[in-house]
Amino acid sequence: MRYALLSDVHANLPALEAVLADLVAAEPVDAIYHLGDLVGYAPWPDEVVAAIRGAGIAGIAGNYDSTVATDYQHCGCRYEDPVQEELAHVSYQWTRTRVSPATRAFLGGLPFRLDLLPLGGHVAGPRLALVHGTPTLNTLYWTDDRPDDFARKMIAIAGLKPGDAVAFGHTHKPWTRDVDGVQLVNTGSVGRPKDGDPRAGYVVVTIGAGPVTVEFRRIDYDVERAVRAISEAGLPEAFGTFLRTGGRIA
Repeated sequence: MRYALLSDVHANLPALEAVLADLVAAEPVDAIYHLGDLVGYAPWPDEVVAAIRGAGIAGIAGNYDSTVATDYQHCGCRYEDPVQEELAHVSYQWTRTRVSPATRAFLGGLPFRLDLLPLGGHVAGPRLALVHGTPTLNTLYWTDDRPDDFARKMIAIAGLKPGDAVAFGHTHKPWTRDVDGVQLVNTGSVGRPKDGDPRAGYVVVTIGAGPVTVEFRRIDYDVERAVRAISEAGLPEAFGTFLRTGGRIA
């Protein structure tokens, strides 16, 4: 089975539209799933949720989704410095006060985790676990510099075995690694990449009878449309700079 996995759209409608268009034009996949953080930082939270729902894409709750849904005091984000912390709070307050009741209810109904069993579940076969951050918390960052022992702990908590895979987002940086026969897949970010590449990113994972394969895809989109909308919405100009540079605030 070929699964397209999208994560961290962060209310960036032009980026999501470009990815969905690419999925229509590219080799077909069997299903599309999102790995959370549909909202935050850009001015289209309701529109992104409507597009995801309209496309029939199932998925899970990112930290931004669950905190907005519960009106939590902050987004559960990690900050590298006080400037980032202040900007994150501005984004969160803007989002939590502007999402519609329907969007908030949808975000609150997203599950924490989804498990895909490509061979149907009635026979022994591989499992693809979808989480946002880790199998324990959607706020915990699973970065590529985490040691294998950390991965082994998460694999054990998730109940995975050799031949399985676990996919997650949250860090906005795509990567993949095999640990003891379990494939780790960070999907990167559709709407707010942090790896220096401003293009929207997603991943196609093939899992089933053979080895797990991972294909990272990057798609051009109208970044300037998003930058203009950020400014017009009264959000910090730094968010537009972030999109233009693929992850640099200044």
